[in-house]
Amino acid sequence: MIRYALKCRNGHAFESWFASAAACDSLMAAHRVNCVECGDTQVEKAIMAPAVSLPAEPAAAAEHPLSAPQSRLEEALAALRREVEANSDYVGMNFAAEARAIHDGRAPERAIFGEARIDEARKLLEDGVPVAPLPFLPARKVN
Repeated sequence: MIRYALKCRNGHAFESWFASAAACDSLMAAHRVNCVECGDTQVEKAIMAPAVSLPAEPAAAAEHPLSAPQSRLEEALAALRREVEANSDYVGMNFAAEARAIHDGRAPERAIFGEARIDEARKLLEDGVPVAPLPFLPARKVN
């Protein structure tokens, strides 16, 4: 695996991992690499310093955990996640049934989040049940 610093023609900088340098070049040539901020497919490698690993002191590692947001976009997504998890009930794979029950008045009205197959979500929307995808996976599915 190799990590590259990338930038789009709109000036957005981001990083991505690739199986190899050749895989990166092939994907970029086919316009299969998208900017994480604007979706632009005109992406090129940016200048980056080599990664040099030094033994980290435990205190230093705790100050900068890998899970800490690294950009405004990541911070906004983390804030959205905190808001959703704090103010709604996780219903897991029962999302479609529970959303329909709430909409039909068979269950108490409340904010919920969970998981649904794409066909279930499409049917909810077709039936006028207000649902929207979230830009993150439930905590139990994050590596």
